[in-house]
Amino acid sequence: MLSLARLFLILFVVLTVIYVSVSLWSRQVRKRKLTREWQEGETGGDDMQAFIRKGLEEYDDSFRRKLILLVYIVPVAVIAYIIYVVNYT
Repeated sequence: MLSLARLFLILFVVLTVIYVSVSLWSRQVRKRKLTREWQEGETGGDDMQAFIRKGLEEYDDSFRRKLILLVYIVPVAVIAYIIYVVNYT
């Protein structure tokens, strides 16, 4: 039982590092797209910093941002399924 707890602790740490990395990478990609959109002139007259801030606030509430949480859910579900199959079938 202790080894299972250790596995989940290590898994949680690794998944947290992956989550933070993917989250920061995704935010940078969105910021780059907003900068490119502002430079092309499709902004409606906002200054660049206000446009990017508004775009990133919309991104923070988006569904895409919430999908990154699957980094935690999918591996745990796969491990649980493997444990179930190995022990009960």
